[in-house]
Amino acid sequence: MERRTSVARHIPFAPAGAPAKRHSAAILIAGCSIALGALSGSANEDEGRQPGATATPIKHVIVILGENRGFDHVFATYKPRGGQHIANLLSRGIVDEQGRPGPNFHRAAQFMVTPQPKYFIAAPDGDKTPYVTLPPPDLNGVPQSGSDSHPPPFATVAVAQAAEPSLKPADAVLLTTGASGLPGSSGPDTRIANVTFLPNGPFQLTARDPRNGQALPYDAYTEDTVHRFFQMWQQSDCATSHAQRGNPAGCLSDLYPFVTTTFAAPREQGSGSPMGFFNMQTGDAPYLKSLADKYTLADNYHQAVMSGTGPNHIMLGTGDMHFFSDGHGHPLPPPPVPPQLFGLPPTAPPISLIANPDPIPTTNNHYKDDLAGASRIYVNCSDEDQPGVAPITSYLRSLPYEVQSNCAPGRFYPVNNIFPGFHPDGRPANPFTPHPAADGSDFVFIPPSDVRTIGDLLIAKNVSWKYYGGGYNDAVAGRPNAFCPVCNPMQYVTSIMADPAVRTAHTKDVLDLFTDIANDTLPSVSFVKPSGLVDGHPLSSKLNLFEAFLRNIVERIEGKPELFAKTAILVTFDEGGGYYDSGFIQPVDFFGDGPRVPLLVISPRTRGGRVVHTYYDHVSILKFIERNWRLLPITDRSRDNLPNPIMDEANPYVPRNMPAIGDLMDIFRADDPD
Repeated sequence: MERRTSVARHIPFAPAGAPAKRHSAAILIAGCSIALGALSGSANEDEGRQPGATATPIKHVIVILGENRGFDHVFATYKPRGGQHIANLLSRGIVDEQGRPGPNFHRAAQFMVTPQPKYFIAAPDGDKTPYVTLPPPDLNGVPQSGSDSHPPPFATVAVAQAAEPSLKPADAVLLTTGASGLPGSSGPDTRIANVTFLPNGPFQLTARDPRNGQALPYDAYTEDTVHRFFQMWQQSDCATSHAQRGNPAGCLSDLYPFVTTTFAAPREQGSGSPMGFFNMQTGDAPYLKSLADKYTLADNYHQAVMSGTGPNHIMLGTGDMHFFSDGHGHPLPPPPVPPQLFGLPPTAPPISLIANPDPIPTTNNHYKDDLAGASRIYVNCSDEDQPGVAPITSYLRSLPYEVQSNCAPGRFYPVNNIFPGFHPDGRPANPFTPHPAADGSDFVFIPPSDVRTIGDLLIAKNVSWKYYGGGYNDAVAGRPNAFCPVCNPMQYVTSIMADPAVRTAHTKDVLDLFTDIANDTLPSVSFVKPSGLVDGHPLSSKLNLFEAFLRNIVERIEGKPELFAKTAILVTFDEGGGYYDSGFIQPVDFFGDGPRVPLLVISPRTRGGRVVHTYYDHVSILKFIERNWRLLPITDRSRDNLPNPIMDEANPYVPRNMPAIGDLMDIFRADDPD
């Protein structure tokens, strides 16, 4: 088994165009940030402390996870207060304040690739051609009108209020608006200005068409785009031959529409939707902007896995990935196990579940035996003979710093969405019974897992925690609901889900969060997942619905000054949803990192409208919890063993000791501004 190490490597960067070289000289990183020392003294002063005592004044951490919005997609034109810098489309000159192409617009140009014989994550330069105009963003199932039987959106406010009690009553109207009003649910989304002649680069979704004054409203439902493991690696277009001082990983992020278009064909004509962004300078995302103005924004925070919802939530809960097992933590195949264990045969995942991203000849992204793209989820990434593995592992070996794949021999990891080993009510799931999804595809269940989670770590140290899921009570009762079935990282594991007392103590509905806030019974650590109606996911939700959900929680906490004084609310998104981002990507293992997503930290100790540039990903949240409650890393191979970054003076977005991810401590102020 590969192990993580806390030994970091100092990497001098080669000039642009020079070959990258490895350096074996290593330095130990103490990992004690200045912010932690200022807040608490020493994190190792454990003697005499009560169980649950914290290293900082923060006694409650609330993690709120929206869905599928990238950093540039939301904060493309955000301007921080004077003295603060941000890396976004506006600051880089890619667009201007009105969302129009800027002087450096060409730096975000996107390309097409001729069909390749094998899966690739780095397109041959000679086979790339720039788009003249983007493929038109597609409706792709956007609802035409409201309906109380087929949301979203609902037709009546009363039904909306009953369906989503996590919103304030006044905000329920948002669940009834945003339908397209167009005659069809496929073809170009003509609400978008200039939709069939968009220039090759990022475009403002809500820009006004000068010819007729029409514009896509910020309140609109829009199409979903591609956000799966092999597609995300490919759209990032990573090769060290493209490395530069500010981008030593060489990820160009220039194949976003190409991947979406080739994956969708022939069902759709194509889509440039991945290049769409909101514009805070013209009024989009007003609540998120107000939080950034008042508190702290991180502009170098990343999704942890090059994939979608499930794998990123798993990484947030484990710092690692689950794998196909016998239900007792033993990988399959060997060693062989008695077939009666969990009723499982002693075999690896069926071949129909093992990914093969090699394309059908003369195509790109029409994977062999996987045209629907929903069922091929497992990868044995320790085996370079398995299709799709070698392009990633060979790239990792070419990097100018040492990267472990973290792929244990013989283990099959689910790199795309998979249902957890337990139903919400605690019943074990059958990993060989397909689960029909609303789109006509099938999801499958992973066997119950023994991979350790942050929940196990907190229970062992008597630190209180809960996972609050929107729609959880309805899911347990078997009623129609929008509960996210793949989002609770603890729902995959036997230690929590197979014990009724543990399960019921730690898994709750979002409505229970409101009760705990009101009754001063909030646990030390809270994970909050909105229902699918209000999580902000494109097509099934809207960003303003997530803002309304978020505001309902933040205002409840801010309304209790004594509680707020010792609380940190961490707001982020599980992954970028396949939307273009211009930020640096640091590969840390086979699974990621992926592109940037927003992170807002709301606390009295983060007031001031700061922008923090330290490199983070979802596991940074685990590192913060562990540092604050003086816990060891989850396991010897989990990503929370990686050191804190030493940021490069010439480029504050690139760690000098890669791979490295921060613990969020430098976001907090030592003084209390109140």
